[in-house]
Amino acid sequence: MIRIRLGLVVEILKESPELQIVLININNAKYKAISFPKMIGKLVNNEEVLVNTTAFTLNLGTGGYHFIMGKLSNPNCDTVTKGHIMKLRYTPEQIKVLSVEEEDSPYHNEIKNFQSLNKAPVLIGFLHSMLIPTIAGIKALNPNLKISYIMTDGGALPMAFSHTVAFLNKLKWLNGTVTTGNSYGGQLEAINIYSGLAAAYEVLKADIIIVIMGPGVVGTGTSLGTTALEVGQIINAVHSLEGNPILIPRINFNESRKRHIGVSHHVLTVLNKIALAKTTVVIPKIDNKDKANYVNDQLKCHEIFDKHSIIYEDGKLGLKYLEKHNINVKTMGQDLSQARTFFETCCAAGTYTAKLK
Repeated sequence: MIRIRLGLVVEILKESPELQIVLININNAKYKAISFPKMIGKLVNNEEVLVNTTAFTLNLGTGGYHFIMGKLSNPNCDTVTKGHIMKLRYTPEQIKVLSVEEEDSPYHNEIKNFQSLNKAPVLIGFLHSMLIPTIAGIKALNPNLKISYIMTDGGALPMAFSHTVAFLNKLKWLNGTVTTGNSYGGQLEAINIYSGLAAAYEVLKADIIIVIMGPGVVGTGTSLGTTALEVGQIINAVHSLEGNPILIPRINFNESRKRHIGVSHHVLTVLNKIALAKTTVVIPKIDNKDKANYVNDQLKCHEIFDKHSIIYEDGKLGLKYLEKHNINVKTMGQDLSQARTFFETCCAAGTYTAKLK
């Protein structure tokens, strides 16, 4: 069940055309809340709003925010946009977009005539926090490569929710974004991962494509009950479109959960059971021999060497690039000093891929 409460906007904390962060009053207590202006219109102070408090109340990973569902005062919102494709279909929040596939789209012919990715490198990751360090690994080797990001619907659905993408756009590290499935708000909208890949390649003319879900992977502690398994399906999609799938594995040794120590069990499940096509898996050159051996033993135990191509690459170049630009990165609440192997892995995958161009 949805937990819905009435609130009053008391302060606009931060805003852009895509997202507003506001302070609301609910029963004489103040909370931060997020609103998406393109869905419900722009908020102003002293407006009554309908608020979804479900995830916050359950203490889930939404960053401590409630989400505003609509305005009770002046609720009319009619942003004039082209398009006939609905995302979040048949829900009260369904939103109209102009997808690249539609006949009204200026890119309809590019998608209609698309044939192949022609071995274009496609980096595929498990967590949204992989995006910045992976791009740092690319930029450290070749800052001129054009990088496009495809956000799937495995995590957050609105791209506006991603502070990471906003930050990367500010740095001008991305040459375009695509939202696929029921995710929305990218520079380009696509119905599925296949047309999303075609859009990144044909429309955005990316040298390197990165595909990672938005913030907020869903997990249950089981090997199959996670949205991270989409990675295997994306590998298959890239292969079927004649691209070059390259995996960014999730590797961390500062983990309280045994299933995520070293190579995460999600990675091993994807490579052993979900990915039907062969992919390149980039492993960082880990200085600590015990940790390096632990990772190799995991890969051997799950027969990953037999099914996929394992590449060892130095990730330190990307780490230095992050430090040079004073960029602080975090994953699951851990910074570079706490999860060095995680970020080194992402940088290594980026650097390896940059070498292909």
